[in-house]
Amino acid sequence: MTRPDIPGHKRSDSEFLRDLRTLRVAAFHPPDDDGEELLLQLRRIGCQAQAFWPPRPTLPEGTDVVFVAVRPDVVIPDWRVDAEIGGPTVIAIVTYENPTVINAVLRMGVEGLIASPIRPFGLLSSLVIARQLNHNRRQLSRKVRRLEVKLSGIRYVVEAKEILMRTRRISEEEAYEIIRGQAMNKRTTIEQVSGAIVNANEVLFR
Repeated sequence: MTRPDIPGHKRSDSEFLRDLRTLRVAAFHPPDDDGEELLLQLRRIGCQAQAFWPPRPTLPEGTDVVFVAVRPDVVIPDWRVDAEIGGPTVIAIVTYENPTVINAVLRMGVEGLIASPIRPFGLLSSLVIARQLNHNRRQLSRKVRRLEVKLSGIRYVVEAKEILMRTRRISEEEAYEIIRGQAMNKRTTIEQVSGAIVNANEVLFR
């Protein structure tokens, strides 16, 4: 599990640079010259890097970043369990381009891509940018989740008002005041009271 970012906290570019020496990196690459170069450059940057091959279905605990060599004959696991809680930043390494490799990269939803053979120039930039994209993706996922919850609550309020208006023959304003009063008395939200009304109506009249 990666170390979660603070919800709502917008990280600065300098924070992504400062974090480099605390990053725990899993490098999934065959034990060849390219794999050794990748590990060497990551450790020069200051990352705590470990090499593995082939890719494991589960990551070492606390992994922040994954570099993975994409091969047509190798299955790449999906390490993102929950986009909001956060998954590792994934950077693909490709040796050559063909439809199979490109499709594999697209399915992985990577934040970064580097070409093989690996060179020192560009690795640091790719790592920092990929980390920022991963952070932005999680922030957007949280925002979407909050909006979905809010929209669901609004639908409950509208439906609850309609139920009260129909069953008690009262106006929309009166229905809303009843819901608001219940929420105040029970020290809960209008949305929760509305949900209870909707659920009770479904149980009684479905």
